[in-house]
Amino acid sequence: MSKYSGAELRKILHDAGLTCVSSHFSLDELKKDQEGRIAWAKDVGLTQMLVASLGGPKNPTMDDVKRAADEYNRIGERAAAAGIVQGLHNEDFECTKVNGQRTYDLLFQLLDPKFVQFQFQVSTISEGFDAAEYFTKYPGRFISMHVQGWSAKTRSIVPVGQGTLDWTKIFTAAKAGGIKNYFVEMDLPMMKASVPYLRKLQV
Repeated sequence: MSKYSGAELRKILHDAGLTCVSSHFSLDELKKDQEGRIAWAKDVGLTQMLVASLGGPKNPTMDDVKRAADEYNRIGERAAAAGIVQGLHNEDFECTKVNGQRTYDLLFQLLDPKFVQFQFQVSTISEGFDAAEYFTKYPGRFISMHVQGWSAKTRSIVPVGQGTLDWTKIFTAAKAGGIKNYFVEMDLPMMKASVPYLRKLQV
């Protein structure tokens, strides 16, 4: 359970001059009490509820992927009925492969766009997941992205604008992908170091 009620957290954010439209939830908590979690989310002011991963096996079969997608479509349908956008991140299970195909790509075919949007983790370039490529390949399927710089040389997350990513290309493609929200997700010092570059970037 959450440390704060939705209303309490909303006040804390408001007093700090902040709002929150999106947050991650575990798949397990949505399975157990989606109605209660939606109510909490609405009290906070959220319009998007994200799941980091569908949590399937490390070596899934096509049936495993279909089963996970069917379950998440039902979760997404209930969220949509409550006026919430349900979204899926790309970690762990989504980075696996089935018969040579990425599970993530299979999920774009199996998850209903009426009920499920996607959130892209830019640092999954480490697994070969190119943000601009995905935004272009699946236009209109994304709602948000986790923005992180990446160094191919050190194979590590770095401040945005440093490293080896082409941010003009990524942000241009993000428009086609449907991105509404950009969340800079790194340790605070790297977030601060990213601000000057992001303020200057014009796309």
